[in-house]
Amino acid sequence: MAVPSDIRAPRKQPPAEETSAGGLIVDISSDPPCAALIGRLDRRNRLMWSLPKGHIEDGETREEAAVREVEEETGIRGTIVAPLGTIDFWFVAEGRRIHKTVHHFLLRANSGQISAEDPEVVEVRWIDLSEVATTLAYADERRLVEKVPELLADIE
Repeated sequence: MAVPSDIRAPRKQPPAEETSAGGLIVDISSDPPCAALIGRLDRRNRLMWSLPKGHIEDGETREEAAVREVEEETGIRGTIVAPLGTIDFWFVAEGRRIHKTVHHFLLRANSGQISAEDPEVVEVRWIDLSEVATTLAYADERRLVEKVPELLADIE
């Protein structure tokens, strides 16, 4: 006996794929060197410090998106020094599973002033470079910034 189409189980939608880029922007001319981090509120209304990042727009490279997103979210314009690595994770939004990949870069600050103009960002702050890893809320981002001192030694 055939099952009427109106009572069949709905098909699962395949997970959506999203790709973003961002990074850690550092001011090595300050004493001590510092990095700009962004604070966002989580679902429990806690301030969580993280690296700035956002979606790659059509026609943009990962690097172009990283520079743009870092500037949009921190107010600081930078130049890419080196790749930091890639993080991927899963989450659910609007009832859909999403697989997100974020490409991170180390950027050297060139110009601008700290600004929390982006509506998704609650606060932006310069953090002493030696305190960045302990300030970041997410373990995967903390692992990425472990290599920053070595990468900066190559450019100083």
